[in-house]
Amino acid sequence: MEIKKSLIPYILLGMTILPGNAVSKENTKLVNIERSVLADKIKGGWAGQTIGVSFGSHTEFKYQGTFLQDYYTIPWKKGQVKQLMDTWPDLFDDIYMDLTFVDVMEKQGIDAPVEAFEKAFAEAGYSLWHANQAARWNILHGTDSPGHWKNNPHADDIDWQIEADFTGLMNPGMPNSASETGDRIGHIMCYGDGWYGGVYVGAMYSLAFIYDDVEKIVTEALKTIPQESSFHRCIADVIKGYNRHPNDWKQTWFEIQKNWAEETGCPEGVLAPLDIDAKINAAYIVLGLLYGQGDFTKTMEISTRAGQDSDCNPSSAGGILGTMYGYSGIPDYWKEGLIGAEEQTFKYTNLSLAQTYDLSLKHALKMIERNGGNITERTIGIPVQQPKAVRLEQCFPNMIPLKREALYRNDIDTLSLTFEGTGIVVRGECVKKDNRQPDCELKARFYIDGVAAGEAIFPTSFHGRRLDIFWKYQLPQGKHKIEIEVIGNKGNALLRSWDYIVYTHAE
Repeated sequence: MEIKKSLIPYILLGMTILPGNAVSKENTKLVNIERSVLADKIKGGWAGQTIGVSFGSHTEFKYQGTFLQDYYTIPWKKGQVKQLMDTWPDLFDDIYMDLTFVDVMEKQGIDAPVEAFEKAFAEAGYSLWHANQAARWNILHGTDSPGHWKNNPHADDIDWQIEADFTGLMNPGMPNSASETGDRIGHIMCYGDGWYGGVYVGAMYSLAFIYDDVEKIVTEALKTIPQESSFHRCIADVIKGYNRHPNDWKQTWFEIQKNWAEETGCPEGVLAPLDIDAKINAAYIVLGLLYGQGDFTKTMEISTRAGQDSDCNPSSAGGILGTMYGYSGIPDYWKEGLIGAEEQTFKYTNLSLAQTYDLSLKHALKMIERNGGNITERTIGIPVQQPKAVRLEQCFPNMIPLKREALYRNDIDTLSLTFEGTGIVVRGECVKKDNRQPDCELKARFYIDGVAAGEAIFPTSFHGRRLDIFWKYQLPQGKHKIEIEVIGNKGNALLRSWDYIVYTHAE
């Protein structure tokens, strides 16, 4: 049985809730909440995202550019989370990535230096992909601004968006503080829309502590994103679509595809069906929240069925809804999936969900106190913040993907190619010639139009790999020649290319 928002016994819970039509002057006051309620909401946020990623586990990126049909039943059963933790622990990157940063804060303080977060992230034992992996390589090889789009072709990807939940959970009712918390960390791996994804998700979590209306949460949180950004315009279109077609999520899904499915940055997704861009996957989160209308099952179903990164999107939606209702308000049908899992440590961490509930409450109390709230043994006064837009930044400005060309070369010593445009990304990998031998690395040097353009080390290890061999943007419009030369430490390593993408400049 689903719990409707109108039935939530807020008075019994001991919380002063701001209704959906709260006036702005109320946002300058403290909102009083019992400590037990605050703890329950934090617990609900972590539990909700864990349920969501588990529910969408087997659909991730299997539906690219299409939605999951109604006749397919997405399974859910008692103990499903524990079963996945036992058999597929790497699924839970939505959780253990958050916990990497939570753990740094616990050990080194809320204001730990960015270098501490970078080190923990880059040296962790888990595998990474896209913006995260490119950032890891950058950090391990001394690149400044590892998430900036000039240094990271995946800067607009979803990575920070799926890792920023903790920023909202530790800043209840304080979306601007959540943005500040995530500023340094989110820019480790993302920039522009990629960073905005985490800002927006963090703000929705933050506001879910004080509003009982998903529409209010979605629209108020969007005020943290600059209106000039493509991320803001994309989410605003989802809200408009919902207002036009309140009973037809698929119609709004089609409109999202029409206007926002063109990938610009991610080399794997450009001119291809895969779309791991932050804003369109954030659109699917919002699609689930709006059309779910506070119903946990409908929210899970829609945010999953929308496709693409369909485990991360219900994870965010479930966490936001779990925060709004609290752990006690999540329907038993869904909590049955957690049976046996909450005391189990997540792979790559020393933390379980049960421990995380307590740790996150501890950090939230610190942030409430820092921002001028009141804390007593039973009651917490949250200093509610009016959402403010963060600074404007945009990746890949005025760039248009022109073409993708196959470039299959194995065991490269030198590679030369010409193209006409303003930018290029060459994709490939470094692998071992003999898999029985230990991991090693090689070095390559790059030239653009005969001028040296840097060097890079390519490890054969999956942990340290670099899958974008070379990239360069904002070249003068015209013909260009790039050369890649392997210059050292070749040994058992070989460099192979897959394809390349050429960009031009918008008029």
